[in-house]
Amino acid sequence: MGGRPSSPLDKQQRQHLRGQVDTLMRNFLPCYRGQLAASILRQISRELGPQEPAGSQLLRSKKLPRVREHRGPLTQLRGHPPRWQPIFCVLRGDGRLEWFSHKEEYENGGHPLGSTALTGYTLLTSQREYLRLLDALCSDSLEDHTQEEPDSLLEVPVSFPLFLQHPFRRHLCFSAATREAQHAWRLALQGGIRLRGTVLQRSQAPAARAFLDAVRLYRQHQGHFGDDDVTLGSDAEVLTAVLMREQLPALRAQTLPGLRGSGGGIRALGFPSHDCRLNSLPLLDAVHAAVLAGASAGLCAFQPEKDELLASLEKTIRPDVDQLLRQRARVAGRLRTDIRGPLESCLHREVDPQLPRVVQTLLRTMEASLEAVRTLLAQGMDRLSRRLRQSPSGTQLRREVYSFGEMPWDLALMQTCYREAERSHGRLGQLAAPFGFLGMQSLVFGAQDLAQQLMADAVATFLQLADQCLTMALNCDQAAQRLERVRGRVLKELPEFEGDVLAMGSQALTTEGIYEDVIRGCLLQRIDRELKKTLGANDVSCTLDGCLEVPWEQEGADEETEAEREGGTCPRQPGSGAQIQPLCPPPSRGTFRS
Repeated sequence: MGGRPSSPLDKQQRQHLRGQVDTLMRNFLPCYRGQLAASILRQISRELGPQEPAGSQLLRSKKLPRVREHRGPLTQLRGHPPRWQPIFCVLRGDGRLEWFSHKEEYENGGHPLGSTALTGYTLLTSQREYLRLLDALCSDSLEDHTQEEPDSLLEVPVSFPLFLQHPFRRHLCFSAATREAQHAWRLALQGGIRLRGTVLQRSQAPAARAFLDAVRLYRQHQGHFGDDDVTLGSDAEVLTAVLMREQLPALRAQTLPGLRGSGGGIRALGFPSHDCRLNSLPLLDAVHAAVLAGASAGLCAFQPEKDELLASLEKTIRPDVDQLLRQRARVAGRLRTDIRGPLESCLHREVDPQLPRVVQTLLRTMEASLEAVRTLLAQGMDRLSRRLRQSPSGTQLRREVYSFGEMPWDLALMQTCYREAERSHGRLGQLAAPFGFLGMQSLVFGAQDLAQQLMADAVATFLQLADQCLTMALNCDQAAQRLERVRGRVLKELPEFEGDVLAMGSQALTTEGIYEDVIRGCLLQRIDRELKKTLGANDVSCTLDGCLEVPWEQEGADEETEAEREGGTCPRQPGSGAQIQPLCPPPSRGTFRS
């Protein structure tokens, strides 16, 4: 568990996987090239189009979310035979988890015993839940093992466990020494899993948006029209997940027969035969590693062509963008006329009866998280006002301003907002049966990302407005009164985000893309009507005046790093908090500058 033994794949199996990856890249890259053109057209049309009034006046925070580094001692179930052994664990800022034999090995720059990217993992802190999950994953294989002795190491009670489960990779079993240490690691690991998973979704770069659209179209061409969590991770990790899901039936056919055997395979790894539930993990882990290496190599080889294509598209599309958009509008108009009758009939029959339920479910996912953001933000602003009134100490005020500026990146504080989204997981699961929707984790992560971004924007707005309105001529009471007005102004902007939850992207200047865009526009009109009924017309900020143009105007300006744009590294770590100038009470201009 956690080491890196030799691969269980033989030469023929490795060659087969290389062929599968080559086929995937050969079929996927044409979709990607087409969506790069679509994404560039969308970006240019947004730049040159009329600038609509912003739905919210909050400033965009210049700080980017990044995994908070965390380190400390743990014990890990590892070795042959496996046993709980002390290690020193380090969570890196790029979302990679490493573990060393001891702290000194880490401090001296030694090689880790093992490491893994957190993409796609699920964290469990209950031993009972983890064992139940293992049984569910391998329920078909346990029928022949009812007489096996229940002496698994995994079933020996562990006080403060941290289990990392992945559908295609080796599970990692850790344990903390105290409940406090377990809590700290839980927050850090959950943050790493989320931010590592949503790196593409958070990017507004043309290449990132094109990649996600290309994955969706590729899967539709493969006959997959549902929605799941396959697009979590970097570009290479996403393509790996796509291929692993395609290969999963064949992999199960290879691994499940072995599970019904004598347990010898798991004994070779040092686990008792009762733990046949983990027997397939080494093979899956090896297949995943081989596919990931192949996908990474394929995308790396495509990178020069992609750079050249993006530059060429920019040069060719920008001079002719008006003509392209007029052509697009003409095609869309004809398509809309051709399909209006059948489409309206289908929407009335299939969509209208279900839409209220879907909207209510998605809004409940967001409302609780955004209310938690509002409460947390108000508490932070109130603390600053109280500090102004109560303390003449500039040092203490600077400390309060620093803490306030760090709120969006404080894992413990933001947990109150993130927890509300996590609680909706079961409710979102109710959409699986009627709609085939399996992307619950992506929606939860999206709600948490939105909560963090909203908090960051609100904090940045408050600090800048406070810096503008406070002067040396004010006494503490006057300064506090002005902060109260700023507080009210910032809080007034928050509800306007609620209607943006269901905003969606768009497609390309191709018949297929425009056709899908027309259908999506009609769906968005119905969603808009339902949102207005639910929230009230004055609270809906994603007003849809036309079913064609809306998707091209939804997205904001790109503020991601080049590393993110080029495929899957996490963004830079946020700065060290508000940039506070020296002051004596009452605060001088610059005190609240972020």
